[in-house]
Formats: sequence, C-alpha cells, structure tokens
Amino acid sequence: MERPVTEMERSTLDHSPLRKGGGAVRVGILGAGQLGRMLGLAAVRMGVQVRFLDRAQSGATEGIGETMIGDWSDPELLTRFVDGCDVITTENEWAPAGAVESALRGREETRCRMFPASASLDLIADKGTQKQVLVSKNIATAPFELVASGDEAVAALGRLGGAAMLKRRRGSYDGYGNAAAHSAEEARAGCIALHGEDGLLLEAWVPFERELSVLVVRGRDGEIETYPVTTTEQRDHRCHATEVPSGCAPSVEAQATAIARQVVEAFDLVGLTAVELFMTPDGGLLVNEVAPRPHNTGHYTIEGCVTSQFENHLRAVLGLPIGGTSLRSRCAVMVNVLGHREGTADVHALAEAVRSSDVAIHLYGKRQVRPKRKMGHVTCLGNDLKSVRRIAEDTAEKLKL
Repeated sequence: MERPVTEMERSTLDHSPLRKGGGAVRVGILGAGQLGRMLGLAAVRMGVQVRFLDRAQSGATEGIGETMIGDWSDPELLTRFVDGCDVITTENEWAPAGAVESALRGREETRCRMFPASASLDLIADKGTQKQVLVSKNIATAPFELVASGDEAVAALGRLGGAAMLKRRRGSYDGYGNAAAHSAEEARAGCIALHGEDGLLLEAWVPFERELSVLVVRGRDGEIETYPVTTTEQRDHRCHATEVPSGCAPSVEAQATAIARQVVEAFDLVGLTAVELFMTPDGGLLVNEVAPRPHNTGHYTIEGCVTSQFENHLRAVLGLPIGGTSLRSRCAVMVNVLGHREGTADVHALAEAVRSSDVAIHLYGKRQVRPKRKMGHVTCLGNDLKSVRRIAEDTAEKLKL
C-alpha cells in the first residue's frame, strides 16, 4: 500500500519539471564518465532525456542521450548546453558549476536550476575548505593543516604526529593527487610532486579499524533518506570493494548515519551525497571525505536496493519524492573492475565472466584501458556475506579488459 503524499511533497511535485505541462523533461549532466553513464541509464528508465557535457569523450555515454564535447569554461558552449534543459546536475564536484549558473542567469525565460548549487559545490571541491566547514560545524574529522611549501609541510608534519597524507586541495581522487608523508623527506618530495596551485592539505594519518560510507539523498524540500551503512576496502587509495551490512555494531551505524545527515545539511546539498568515515579502534568516527554526487561505494544499490543511488539523485534534483533505500537481500557486495594494462578495451573475457548467474556485471564502455582505471564493477547479492564476496571477487578477476 502506497503512503499518502504530504503537503510538502505535493508542493514540490507541483514545481517539478515533470509537471511543466507537455514535452519531454531533460536533465543536463556535467561530466560524461561512468557516473554520468549510470545517471543517464537511470534517467532513460524514468522517461527523462539527458544531455552530457565534458572536455573529452571516454565512450562511457555513447548511445545514451546527447553528449557535447568541448571547453566547458566556454560561455557559448555552456549556453548551448543549458538551452532546453529543465535541471542541471553534475557527476563530479570540479565541474564549472558557477559558470553554468551564470549561463542560466543570462536566460531570463528559463526556470532551469542547478543542483547541488555551485555555492555548496565550491565548499566541497576545495578539500581544505571542506575540512574547515566540517570543523566549524563541530563534525569530527582527522587533524589537518593547510600548507603552501615544503618547509611548512615539514613543520606541520611534526605537529601532526610525524605521519600524514598530502592531498591537492582540488582535483585529487582515487589515489591521484595524494602522497603519503612519514618523514621530512617524503613531505618535501610530496609537495614537489603534487605542486598544488592553491596549496596542499596535510591530514594526520588515522590508525582506523575500518572505512565506512553512508549515502544520503536530500530533496529540494529538505526531505532526507539514508542508505544502509557500508564497509569499504581501499587498495592503492582506490575503492576495491563495498560490503553491506557493514558488520559494525548498531550503535556505530546509527552514529555514522546521524553524522552523514549532519554533513549534508551543513553543506546544504540537494541530491545524492556520499560521506566517507574512518572508524577508529575505540569505535569513534571521523569524517574522511564528502562527495556531493553518486559515488563508487553506492554502485551496489542498482541491484541491491529498492531505488538506486542514481535514480534517487535524479528524483531529488527533479523535485520528486525520494524512493525507498532498503536492501533487497540480506547481503550485497560490489567489487570494482580496474584496468591492468595500456591499450584499447577488449571484452573477450566477458563470456567467461557471465557464466555466474548470481552476479550483475557493469562495464562502462570506456575505449582506453589504463592500469588502475575504473572500467566497470560487479555486484553480487545473497544471504551469506563471505560467499557473496567470493563470487564477486572471482567474477571481477575474470574481467581482464
């Protein structure tokens, strides 16, 4: 039995582009990688048109809506991109959100808006500013300092206990733009290698017991829903696998969920947000990073939850009610498929991988393979976490693209 629609939800529906009266609804997506691909596939299922904008074509969005390629700081290109769109969103936090909003302001006849807003994205895109906002809201995070030179990094390293991670303040992800520093020499070398134009973030090394992720979806009207807490496994600073249930005590999961909701409200985000946390040996929780868009740790939701993270992101930015976030099975495991070589993608291994009927395989259609590049993922559902993990790992291992 469906629950009744509240007055707040009814008001939101009335102002949704899906109620505009005639014509197809189009969502503009900044970025055309795997996240854009999966957002586009979710949109197609909902009868929503999509248009992508990116600086280069990876192949991930071919055959899904319209893809525009060019300099996404070009005002003329941005104007053409937003023309005919009902809402704009993004698959990464470094896209030119401010320039897009400027293009929208220049078109008085449009009611198109961007979610999340550029003001929110700006606070998160700079990892140093992101940390400062968390501290200002009394949200626990690892000790950190902002540094602009090797000398500053060495001095800060001493104050932070002698072990830390250096990160570019903008554009660092999946191990790119990061460097470990366990000595003065490594701190200086890291500063030279990363040479961040805005300086660098030096974050104290956290001796965590496990890494957790909480997906939060927040609507235009402030409605918030959360997905189950997951445990994530990182290899070489990249997400290797996600498991749910997390294996944490219910009290820890409740605390992680409460913190994640607080983070999303602190940045006034609309759409899907992933909040990554460290769980320390004493059960404490520290926010590691915030990603204001669908996230690798949430790919399992496509098969594993009532509503995927991608559909719920679209629902939120379009002003629609948020879908159910509960699990469809007792356990779910997602394992990433990474590149192992340089060259053109080859899917000849797919025939062997699909022999297992218990696994959902997602390949992203990228033309070029690079070592450690995300080329796809697999998801397995079931009742026993160990067996589900084994099946997912075995299938991913067979996908040598």
